[in-house]
Amino acid sequence: MNVHVVKVPDIGEGIAEVELVQWHVRTGDAVVADQTLADVMTDKATVEVPSPVAGRVLGLSGNAGDKLAVGSELIRLAVDDAAILASGPVSVDARAPATAPSAGGAPVTSATAGKPLASPSVRRQARELAVDLAQVPGSGPDGRVLHEDVVRFAARDGVEAAVPASARRHFERGGEQQVPVIGLRRQIALRMQDALRIPHFTYVEEIDVTELEALRARLNAERGRTRGHLTVLPFLMRAITLAVPSFPQLNARYDDAQGIVTRFAAVHIGIATQTDGGLLVPVVRHAEARDLWSSAAEVARLADAARTGKARRDELSGSTITITSLGPRGGIVTTPIINPPEVAIVGVNRIVERPVIRNGAVVPRLLMNLSSSFDHRVVDGQHAADFVQALRGYLECPALLFVDP
Repeated sequence: MNVHVVKVPDIGEGIAEVELVQWHVRTGDAVVADQTLADVMTDKATVEVPSPVAGRVLGLSGNAGDKLAVGSELIRLAVDDAAILASGPVSVDARAPATAPSAGGAPVTSATAGKPLASPSVRRQARELAVDLAQVPGSGPDGRVLHEDVVRFAARDGVEAAVPASARRHFERGGEQQVPVIGLRRQIALRMQDALRIPHFTYVEEIDVTELEALRARLNAERGRTRGHLTVLPFLMRAITLAVPSFPQLNARYDDAQGIVTRFAAVHIGIATQTDGGLLVPVVRHAEARDLWSSAAEVARLADAARTGKARRDELSGSTITITSLGPRGGIVTTPIINPPEVAIVGVNRIVERPVIRNGAVVPRLLMNLSSSFDHRVVDGQHAADFVQALRGYLECPALLFVDP
């Protein structure tokens, strides 16, 4: 039997260490060439480490959350023995969830015959509740058993018989779960902690978007099928690109260690995007050179890449100003956190219809708040307010968006 050592790969860009995010195999598993062994992360980029050979896992180096040096030992494989490859299937338990994309975008796991498809945490939950996982109907992709499936089955199997029919919908819940803060979640935590030391101030302004919404509806009706659907974001992006030449201190990054603010002519807009793993900020580059439909298409492409784990490192860095939006969940007011080293972030709140007095009459209007935060070390309140008022002017009179400055 020969032993093949798989080392932590050199991801490039001078990175000396990575964080081990997740094992996809465990000791004793048989693996095939190009099968994903583990996920590692540096900054905000997650990289799958494939097996260069077929073999059986002899040992793993480290646990999820550990920092590993580039070039250090990651995993040991026994190779060149046909018997070990025929002695058993690859374990499903230790692999990634079925929804996790592989390098080609396809799910990295599938159910083995007679064995339910479930993540390790779901299997642990089933054991704690004394539930036979093979009996639980799965509601996830490809019949995957989810946490709620186990809870639902346990309630039906173990509780209904012990309580009256009138009380079967209500039962006590027990148990607790400790969730390690690792991978992307850890990176987000560190960045939020770093951002906390910035003296933020937030400026909120109400925008009448009645005319903007009428224009957007008409453009979608007339050109939506051929050019794509428009949300509010492309209009706001256009407004920002028109406003920042008058406020260059806001389209900037601040290096507080060097005491230098770098102002940019190009407008690279970060779009805060929620993913299953946490918040990512893919970047629409040179937004100033894009029309509404080009901006909308790029936002959609980047959001899909971020949510499916396909975004490249260069697509997740280099922004000069950021937009954050929770869509219909946007609330009335938010206090966005700056994405350092940037100095400004524009938050979009939900659109609501409210009565407004115009020319002495009460009329219905569509109103939306912009909640924007700024780094008070390098941005004065008056400049921030004037910037938001410029955005308001463009959005309340959307024809100005199509007039060259």
